[in-house]
Amino acid sequence: MTSTHTDVRFGLVPLVARLLLIAEFVIAVNGKITGWTGQAAYMTAHGMQLVAPLLGAALVIEAAGATCIALGLWSRPAATVLFGYLGIVSVTLHDFWNQHGMAAGANMTEFFKNLGMMGGLLMVAAYGAGTWSLDWRRMRRGAPPAAPSYERT
Repeated sequence: MTSTHTDVRFGLVPLVARLLLIAEFVIAVNGKITGWTGQAAYMTAHGMQLVAPLLGAALVIEAAGATCIALGLWSRPAATVLFGYLGIVSVTLHDFWNQHGMAAGANMTEFFKNLGMMGGLLMVAAYGAGTWSLDWRRMRRGAPPAAPSYERT
């Protein structure tokens, strides 16, 4: 395998995947910052209590998790936390099975979008952020960089 091929496969591709994966979290963080009241009302409509602290926690989890995954810093634990968080959000706030009409359709879309994101997060949690990440640099500090091997020997 050439060095360029290795850089693309284990560096560039995981970086692009991480950036695509966090795009929704960046949008969600912005929505919480600019539309706090609307977000709180949505949560209240779903029967949630202690909305302000939960919404604040969601904002921190999404912002910190997205930043960690983008940088590839503590990416495995960040992906694990976001995986669990997104599972809870999906079941609690996108419960399409309890809805009818257009609301059910919209929430079904959100639910399955979240499942797809959870799959990507699970990949990061299992395999790491790739060679173009701060995790990789920390792990390889002092040693010459080498591409990870995901193939069986």
